[in-house]
Amino acid sequence: MLERLNTALRRFEARLRDRYGSDISTPAARRAAWWHFQLIDHAFLRVFWTNLDTVAEGVYRSNQPSPARLERYRDMGIRTVINLRGAARSSPILFEAEACARLGLRFVSVEGFSARRLPELAAIRALEALFRSLPRPFVMHCKSGSDRAGLASALYLLLIEGRPAAEAARQLHWRYIHLKRTDTGVLDHMLRVYAREGEARGIAFTDWLETGYDPAAITRSFEDWRLGRAPREG
Repeated sequence: MLERLNTALRRFEARLRDRYGSDISTPAARRAAWWHFQLIDHAFLRVFWTNLDTVAEGVYRSNQPSPARLERYRDMGIRTVINLRGAARSSPILFEAEACARLGLRFVSVEGFSARRLPELAAIRALEALFRSLPRPFVMHCKSGSDRAGLASALYLLLIEGRPAAEAARQLHWRYIHLKRTDTGVLDHMLRVYAREGEARGIAFTDWLETGYDPAAITRSFEDWRLGRAPREG
């Protein structure tokens, strides 16, 4: 029942986005999109709560920034903004792209990442290539800065910095309002499986992705873990 309610709420939000939050080309559309951004996308909650943190030298994570916060990011020296929410036309992305253009910030939208589903290998490799091509400093964000930003930050540490899985897993933590016992915990479980089946055997993360990364199997394993049918390490 809870899943049906969540699905209904997501569909309702999508209808509001399509009706009010997908255009800023006229004054009336811009006003509607601004209210959509504030109320439906919850921008008003992010005025003081930024979830901004340092991942590595010159690499930051945060929740969805407003145009005003993007100006502060520019003043911090940040030159590139990675949007992990995808490129769909919606009020937060439209205002963000506009602000980045005005401020001289490079704006990149990344597809294929979800708070509740594991990304396909192609999406991870595309993100890795982006990480390797971008000069630092840059900031990456999703909506709340909790799940997609946490996974992307963990992937940065594993793929670019070569850090241990346990250290990367700290990017998926309750202090960012990431909850590993909910559906979003499948992201943690990916790292848990790698630590057990890859890292413990001396397999580098990049090699494990090619030989041991199976999103469907890891998702099934997560459901077993959550129901107590598998060891609860981590």
